[in-house]
Amino acid sequence: MATQKLSQSFYQHSDVVEVARLLIGKVLCTHINGRPLTSGIITETEAYYGRGDKACHANNGTRTDRTETMYQPGGVGYIYLCYGIHHLFNVVTNVQDKADAVLIRAIKPLEGEQEMLRRRNAEKVTPSLTAGPGRLTQALGITTDLDGINLTENTVWIEDRGYQFSKDELTATQRVGVAYAGEDANLPWRFYPQESKWVSKK
Repeated sequence: MATQKLSQSFYQHSDVVEVARLLIGKVLCTHINGRPLTSGIITETEAYYGRGDKACHANNGTRTDRTETMYQPGGVGYIYLCYGIHHLFNVVTNVQDKADAVLIRAIKPLEGEQEMLRRRNAEKVTPSLTAGPGRLTQALGITTDLDGINLTENTVWIEDRGYQFSKDELTATQRVGVAYAGEDANLPWRFYPQESKWVSKK
């Protein structure tokens, strides 16, 4: 199967919702601190739009120390701490100063399962290992120390290995945990394969 690392042009697509859909089936990889390579097929994503989306951290130009990464050109990782516990990994998209991003919510493990089990202090590979945005980052060794990392290099990156899902195979539904966003909470900007068990919430 042909393997190709996603280029910066992929990340700089102007439609963050389309990027969120296209990332389903891509393979998220990490090679961190000399530990074994770990990877998994992306099975759940959410799109966040930097202008006019109340669920987005950078909505309408909000700039803080945390959100500054979102204003970089697409192709870097935006990693933030949720509830002071969970490190959540987002892919910054679009061009500089647009502040669009895709949250990666779940993966299906491929390589490095033993390393994932070690990091998660788990005994067997089940959806609870990597189905959930905080779970997958722990399994892959992704922390806020890597915020702003270039996704075209060799620490955290995403590959196209030919796994594809048609629009008919994907569910598009509301994002999780954004009730505070009013009407924007109803936007169908969360994607996952209908038949996959590697999803945080059906």
